[in-house]
Amino acid sequence: MGRKEENIQKATALMNKLDHIRNIGIAAHIDHGKTTFSDNLLAGCGMMSEELAGKQLVLDYDEQEQARGITINAASASMVHTVEGQNYLINLIDTPGHVDFGGDVTRAMRAVDGCIIVVCAVEGAMPQTETVIRQAIREKVKPILFINKVDRLINELRVTPEEMQNRFIKIINRFNELLDRVIAEDFKGKWNVKVEDGSVAFGSAFHNWAVSVPRMKKTNLGFKDVYNYCKNNDQKALAKRSPIHEVVLEMVIAHLPPPNVAQKYRIPHIWRGDLTSPLGKNMVECNENGPLALMVTKIILDPHAGEVAIGRMFSGKIQRGQELYVIGMPNKNRVQQTNVMVGPDRIPIDYVSAGNIVAATGIRDAIAGSTVTDNPEAEPFERIVHVSEPVVTVAVEAKNTKDLPKLVEVLRLISKADPSIQVQINQETGENLMSGMGELHLEITEYRIRNDHKMEIVCSEPIVVYRETVSKPSPHKFEGKSPNKHNRFYIEVEPLPENIVKAIYNNELPANVKKYKKETAKILQDLGMDKNVAKGVFGVHGLNLITDTTKGIQHLLETRDLIMEAFDEVMKSGPTVSEPCQAILVKLVDAKLHDDAIHRGPAQVIPAARNAIYGSITISEPTLLEPMQKVFISTPQEIMGDASRELNSRRSEVKDMKTVGDSVEIEAKAPVAEMFGFASAIRSATGGRVLWNTENLGFEPLPRQLKDPVIKKIRERKGLKPDPYPAEYYMG
Repeated sequence: MGRKEENIQKATALMNKLDHIRNIGIAAHIDHGKTTFSDNLLAGCGMMSEELAGKQLVLDYDEQEQARGITINAASASMVHTVEGQNYLINLIDTPGHVDFGGDVTRAMRAVDGCIIVVCAVEGAMPQTETVIRQAIREKVKPILFINKVDRLINELRVTPEEMQNRFIKIINRFNELLDRVIAEDFKGKWNVKVEDGSVAFGSAFHNWAVSVPRMKKTNLGFKDVYNYCKNNDQKALAKRSPIHEVVLEMVIAHLPPPNVAQKYRIPHIWRGDLTSPLGKNMVECNENGPLALMVTKIILDPHAGEVAIGRMFSGKIQRGQELYVIGMPNKNRVQQTNVMVGPDRIPIDYVSAGNIVAATGIRDAIAGSTVTDNPEAEPFERIVHVSEPVVTVAVEAKNTKDLPKLVEVLRLISKADPSIQVQINQETGENLMSGMGELHLEITEYRIRNDHKMEIVCSEPIVVYRETVSKPSPHKFEGKSPNKHNRFYIEVEPLPENIVKAIYNNELPANVKKYKKETAKILQDLGMDKNVAKGVFGVHGLNLITDTTKGIQHLLETRDLIMEAFDEVMKSGPTVSEPCQAILVKLVDAKLHDDAIHRGPAQVIPAARNAIYGSITISEPTLLEPMQKVFISTPQEIMGDASRELNSRRSEVKDMKTVGDSVEIEAKAPVAEMFGFASAIRSATGGRVLWNTENLGFEPLPRQLKDPVIKKIRERKGLKPDPYPAEYYMG
């Protein structure tokens, strides 16, 4: 029996020993060495050759990942490690660092309880480091720190041992400062990392060694010795004396919680149901004999097995032949196979129990973010909140018209496997839009459609996704009449305050406001909303709310669901340029309804409510919001002028500029619309001697002078009349 098979046998034996399980993620800024680091952990338990660890990049198994040298997919692996004579099952997820694939990081965080944040000793904590810490804390995932590429400090930058230690202190302080900024009160100070207790390790993933204070005490190895090993080019001996996988996994087992500990504080945070119900209790206790609860965090498309749903088991056990429900979907799904993942390989096992990560086939209705249970009435998990949204779009067409039905199917599969890709299929115009996090994200997805799905496609140039909003409250209520003139709705709209928009975005409001009416009203009142307005809220769509402030109108309750349909329709496609709406509060202030139910059906109510909302937005100074990006540039001083010029030509605003050694760090804010082609432009302007990256910043109002030309351009592209309809058009 090979080490791999032996490892799988041991893993199966450990699956229900909860204290001996750790679910961990590895996250970092791009190029700080996560995948190289994961290789070492796999090698340590015999999953690959130790010689190749750090060079083979097992978890970057996608050919695009190998070609570009970056991680694109979150990859998972389960392995067994022995620490002080005890076996532990480690379920590991390696995540991407590039900002365009941030959605994968957020989804992976839902599946794990702890994570190792990797920071490069040379570059220090970077923008994406801050983002991944925020993503971990948002999911109540405990982070620990690994400082990588220490050998480069010594051999390339020639720092002294004292300077090296000062650098470490600076990185650790910055890490704790970022943590304190976002952590909840109940964990303040408890999750900070310290060198003394071993929650920080230092090393080189490429050269396979690491050290931590507990390890140094055990092996009598000091910082001076580490320094000399690197200086004398003898890192192989150092790797034998202090192998990275041993040091890091000792740190994981000592400092990151097992699932039965983590679920006690994570479940109340990610699930809004009743904690005293059987499902609630069993999830908090992480009980394998309880009702089944699985949260799907990733879908992989396998050419042989079809769709593979990867996710975290919070309660119960999943096995072959079991019939399960995906909450929100009508049909039962039958599990065909349960597996554990090791990079690209799936290893079939009999069952997977609570507290573990499973890869199951046969759950056809699942998408990333689905809740899978054995009871269709169960309360689903909270939606996963992403740090950024899709902001760049391309139109996708099939090269051959006969492939159109296949293209629609492929686009559906693509958006299922990667929920950060949004697909809009317009059957009438035949236009298929695909939106992603950035140019690279779309480029890779196009590549996958062509190669993995063998589809010939033609894509347009990338275009920016805008949002519609209003600048001021409606000057008066707007009347919408039904086609039979028997029903009338009176609507007002106003801008939704920023703190409420933020609360919706951060999942502080229940997704089902109808079910949690009291809780919703209380949260909104605490945020400063008028009591009557807050009590009337009955729907949320994106970052918009609809509320009913009427009193005692007969039959109104029966038409509420139809009004909600009209609201959803308008919020998906606003009156100005048919883009989604954002930060709008829609108020139903009055209504006149026909007594006979026959005269107030969907064909009457929906158009009346829709026209009233459209008209109300039209008279409230509608405007557009454009997506913005934070841009970070690190450039040698002598070419700073070229880098600044490139930024200034793109409507950017420099926020901060500081000199670090002989380079300058620029932090700016720029519209996504102006950032197309920035990668090649900045490379040629600076001869490739510049480090840069971006982070999405959300949406901001479009400058007034650009509003009309942008509206005209979008309407023309969408085949709409040049000017938006005036309010009179919606009066009916």
